[in-house]
Amino acid sequence: MNRFAGAVGHRHGDAGRIGVLLANLGTPAAPTASALRRYLAEFLSDPRVVERPRLPWLLLLHGVILNLRPRKSARAYQKIWSDDGSPLLVIARRQRDAIEQNLRARFGDAVSVTLGMNYGAPSISHALAELRAAGVRRLLVLPLYPQYAGATTGSVFDHAAAAISRWRWVPELRFVNAYHDEPAYIAALAAAIRRHRAQHGAAQTLLFSFHGLPQSALSAGDPYHCQCQKTARLVAENLQLADREWLTVFQSRFGREPWLQPYADETLQKLPAAGVTSVDIACPGFSADCLETLEEIAMQNRELFLHAGGRKYRYIPCLNDDAEHIAMLCDLIARNFGDWPARTEAENAAAVEGKKYALALGAPR
Repeated sequence: MNRFAGAVGHRHGDAGRIGVLLANLGTPAAPTASALRRYLAEFLSDPRVVERPRLPWLLLLHGVILNLRPRKSARAYQKIWSDDGSPLLVIARRQRDAIEQNLRARFGDAVSVTLGMNYGAPSISHALAELRAAGVRRLLVLPLYPQYAGATTGSVFDHAAAAISRWRWVPELRFVNAYHDEPAYIAALAAAIRRHRAQHGAAQTLLFSFHGLPQSALSAGDPYHCQCQKTARLVAENLQLADREWLTVFQSRFGREPWLQPYADETLQKLPAAGVTSVDIACPGFSADCLETLEEIAMQNRELFLHAGGRKYRYIPCLNDDAEHIAMLCDLIARNFGDWPARTEAENAAAVEGKKYALALGAPR
């Protein structure tokens, strides 16, 4: 069997389209142990996520971890699951709809936007199949990870490239690999923090919590740690915070090897003894609220801080589908389109005349 997809190929006169793939990590289908087992098996089998010798790791994963962790993870998801489903997927769909509406207002109906997840549904391959069926000839991939990490952004590229490698007619491809220091992104983060503090008051210390990575990733040359630090510094500067008024921490570590430090949970347990009894905490590495922000940061770490003697703990939600966030992402997409909209419009006009010529030469209708 020919492995190259050919059901949607070249047809004379077809209008070319511009496609945007928005990508994020993914979510289990339900807050149950069985759904978490399937999701974690896919997630933790990715060599981008766990960089260990494959056979020993897979034996440990399927022999131990997937027999223990799914039940614990399911209980965590049950705390945040809504009637509409997983918060990450619900928010990501709203982001997709808002971005497509914005881009079509700018560029017309020749732009299609779809959503794909590295793990779970809707998959990146499914999302790309939708764009291919729509006649996309130019494709922009935007992983919704502000800071680049091989385990996240790199994995999006792997999944997208694997899917596109099966297309007979490969589209023009552009890939946004980070936006950690985009001025509009920094401004949107700072504005959200200001609004939160205007409503609730400012705590003694503002923590910027980013998802952790093994220290070995930094040693191997991953830029993630440096990009997180830069994001936090730029937001602090925008807010005109003194050095003593903010900290950068890393959360969600897994396993026994050292991860990026300082650790969020340990820091929060130490702060009250140092005289810091009120904190605000934001997560600028997440484009949408999810398990790691809503359950780990807003619930688990709150309890740790209060139990250690803290008095006030406030979580500042992610940017989600905030209008300023959507506008920033659309501006980023439009800038990376470059001359695509003009070229697409001209080529679609020429395709009409081209079809007449091709039919005159005997091309099939």
